[in-house]
Amino acid sequence: MSMVLFDVPGPKANARHKIMAVIGIAAVLAALVYVVMRFIATDQFSSRRLDWINYKQIQLSLVDAIGNTLSAFAVGAVLALAFGAIFAAARLSDHAWLRVPAAVIVEVFRAIPLVIMMFFFYYGLPVAGVKLSAFTAVVISLMLYNGSVLAEIFRAGINSLPKGQSEAAYALGMRKTQVMTFVLLPQALRAMLPTIISQLVVLLKDTALGFLITYEELLRWGTRIGGDAVNFGRPIISVMIVVAAIYIGLCLLLTWLATYLEKRNRRNKKVIHTDDVEKPVLMDASAAG
Repeated sequence: MSMVLFDVPGPKANARHKIMAVIGIAAVLAALVYVVMRFIATDQFSSRRLDWINYKQIQLSLVDAIGNTLSAFAVGAVLALAFGAIFAAARLSDHAWLRVPAAVIVEVFRAIPLVIMMFFFYYGLPVAGVKLSAFTAVVISLMLYNGSVLAEIFRAGINSLPKGQSEAAYALGMRKTQVMTFVLLPQALRAMLPTIISQLVVLLKDTALGFLITYEELLRWGTRIGGDAVNFGRPIISVMIVVAAIYIGLCLLLTWLATYLEKRNRRNKKVIHTDDVEKPVLMDASAAG
C-alpha cells in the first residue's frame, strides 16, 4: 500500500525505524548524563552556588526583569494579534489595491529575522534622527514579525472553512463584513486557537532577544548576575537554570491557558441531543380515515 508522497513502511522498515529511534534516544540521554556529570564534577550544583538568590536586591531585580519580560510580551501580543487580524482581512479583500500591498507587507516582515528588526529600530533609526527606547524597539519588532505570522494563520483558518458557510450567509443578504464577523471568524477562531497560542509562546520566548539591544528583560538580568565575578564568583550555570525554569513555567502557563480555552469552547458549543427532539407521530390509514 502506498501513499501519495511516500511508501508505507513494511515490517523491516518499521523495525529499522524503531532501532534508530532507540539509538537516538540513547545518544541524547548519554549526552545529558555527560553534561550533568561534568556539572557535578565542577561543583555547579552545590548550595553555595545559589547564595546569590538570598540577596534582597537581587530578588527585587529579578521581579523587575520578569515584569519587563511580561510587559514586552503583553504589549507585543496585543499589537501582533491586532496587526494579524487587520492584515488577514486586507489579504482576503476583493480589492487588489488593498490585497496586494497587504500581501507584500506580510511577506516582507515574515521573512526578515527578528534580530535584524530589533537592531534596525534601536541602532539604525537614530542615524535618521529617530530614537526609540529599547522597550519600543522590542515591541515593534515583535508586533511586525509575529503579527505577520498570525496574519497568515488567520487567513488560512478562514480559508479552511467550507465555502457553503459564506455562500449561505450571502444568500441571506449579509454583507461581506457581516459574513466575516458573524459567520466565518467565530468558527475559524475555534480551529485556530491552539496555533495562535503556540505562536504567542514563540513571541514570549522572542522577548529574550531584547537583551541584544540592552533591554532589561529576564535573560539580560541573568547574564549580568551570572557574570558577576566580584560578588558571586560567576554563578552563570545556576543563574541560567533559574532563568530557564522561569521561561518554562511561563510557557507552560500559556499552554495550560490554551487547553483551558479549548475545553471551554467545546463545552459552549450548542449540541442538539436526539432525545430532546420530538418524535413524529405516525397515524395509520384507518385512523386517518
